[in-house]
Amino acid sequence: MRPLELHSWGVSPQEAVEIQNRLRSQLDLQSEPQSIETVAGVDVSYDKGSDWLSAAVVVLQLPSLHIVETAAVTARVPFPYIPGLLSFRESPVVIQAWEKLKVKPDCLICDGQGIAHPRRLGIASHLGLWLDIPSIGCAKSLLVGEYRMPGHQQGSVAPLYHRREQVGVILRTKDGVEPVFISQGQDQPQEGHRGGVGLLHQVPAARAYPQSSPAGERDP
Repeated sequence: MRPLELHSWGVSPQEAVEIQNRLRSQLDLQSEPQSIETVAGVDVSYDKGSDWLSAAVVVLQLPSLHIVETAAVTARVPFPYIPGLLSFRESPVVIQAWEKLKVKPDCLICDGQGIAHPRRLGIASHLGLWLDIPSIGCAKSLLVGEYRMPGHQQGSVAPLYHRREQVGVILRTKDGVEPVFISQGQDQPQEGHRGGVGLLHQVPAARAYPQSSPAGERDP
């Protein structure tokens, strides 16, 4: 599947920030997604001690969690590690894996931030625009914002605020485990101040496993 080409990836950190500031105005955070029958999880891993990384995409059928398709790519790291610019480091490789898919999923869950980002354009939002797909961020750690810890029971949520704006929620996916940080990516309504939790709850994997989504940290 061919993604949209919104900009070059061969940019400087300053140019990357400018791209994020420009693209955030293109996000659709109001539209309701169509029925969700398939969901893709994406994740990236690094080969420690080298400049190589691997990206994987897993497409699942709902609610059976039957694996519809998988794709993976290994490539050299294209961009330095800079907090807030993770998308420029990982997205090019994710997109290469995405291009191998024959089936387009109905939504995308990224291991990283959506709008819970200093410029409101984390990797989930960035990929949602590039791949033209509804997306949410599901991160294991905080990048920006303030919150109170949610209750210890599965399904407990607490709002995440940044600069007096709600940018996501903290979600406990299973009793007693560490919560995850959920934020809208692209083409997702706020759903009663719960960010992408409404969509995530449609993915049984999020309830069955301690930490997250079909494919799997980091900042966005």
